[in-house]
Amino acid sequence: MRHGRLRRKLGVTTDHRKALLRNLVKSLVIHKQIQTTFGKAKEASAMADRMVQIAKEGSLHSRRLLIARLGCSKTAHALITQVAPQFKTRQGGYTRVLRLGTRVGDRADMAVLEFTAV
Repeated sequence: MRHGRLRRKLGVTTDHRKALLRNLVKSLVIHKQIQTTFGKAKEASAMADRMVQIAKEGSLHSRRLLIARLGCSKTAHALITQVAPQFKTRQGGYTRVLRLGTRVGDRADMAVLEFTAV
């Protein structure tokens, strides 16, 4: 039973879900805006908010945490130098999820995930 479990499983295994969310957050940092399904966008939004919170510290420890969680030093560097300074005074709400409607092929709810300061 899933009592108290609030995260979405997205219909994939745990390793696949972690890799999927990691790649969505990396794409969000690079492109500043991505289009995906609504469930994936909500989960990636929560992960991206945590990554921005870590990046705001700007220490060596936070850089290493980002590299470990994102798996890419270039993305971690971009997150610390480009994205985090925009949210210096903000205490949360770094991303927004906007609904787009349904996808033609399978009627999946689509959404846009973007940073709020951009």
